Amino acid sequence: MILIVGGTGTLGGPLVNKLIARGATLRALTRDSNHAAALRATGVEAVVGDIRDAATVTAAVAGCDTVISAIHGFASGRGISPAAIDRDANVSLVRAALDADVDHMILVSAYGASASHPMSLHRMKFAAEQALRGSGLHWTIIRPTAFLETWTQLIGAKLPSGGAARVFGRGDNPINFVGVTEVASAVVRAVFDEEWRDRTVDIVGADDITFNELAARLTAATESSARTDHVPLFALRALSILARPVAPAFARMAQAAVVMDTSNVATKGPAPSGK
Repeated sequence: MILIVGGTGTLGGPLVNKLIARGATLRALTRDSNHAAALRATGVEAVVGDIRDAATVTAAVAGCDTVISAIHGFASGRGISPAAIDRDANVSLVRAALDADVDHMILVSAYGASASHPMSLHRMKFAAEQALRGSGLHWTIIRPTAFLETWTQLIGAKLPSGGAARVFGRGDNPINFVGVTEVASAVVRAVFDEEWRDRTVDIVGADDITFNELAARLTAATESSARTDHVPLFALRALSILARPVAPAFARMAQAAVVMDTSNVATKGPAPSGK
């Protein structure tokens, strides 16, 4: 039995489909009863509950030999944050997996995760990585770059209705984006390929492109003549601070855009992976 936590999100959907296609026996933990019903319709055993609830997690991991964590608290609202989800919930999941004699845990982390990363998501993912590495479980850590689908949606949200593509910052900094299907394929390989056990694997896209280039591609794909609007860096920096009390997820998005527009977030082809 494989437990997937985060099986209904941007990554979770393709991942569930790929595992079903491989004939895997799946259980998924979700907070949404509607999502649970949809999962059950595909033959997945669904457990409704909150990853932050210890009793729910204990019940979810029982009888599983593999646990996959595809959760994140980056874009959620109040009470849900990278600290609460990407660190604390993952640490609790590691402990529950260990207590339930789970053999292998796969953690979807973030490319470049470290204790000193400017983004809280990456710092909290790194803390979860450390807990998993030291747990005694067999483990695989998958570190993808930014999801192409997430930023395609943010930049191109208004294009279908004739609006402008929205670029965050100057838009000329090379960024690596990866498709969620590639990440899902990597997680599936980690499930079945024992050579990927006890390894950290970076998953990167084929090209480094800028926000401006992505906006141009989206505009061309919709055959739109719409202009591109830029959200200035100074506005993003202000929003990343001022929005924290009332819209913490929006503030994190603004901070992420600043980092992606001003930091080295490019790669040069597939990154090396290893122990």
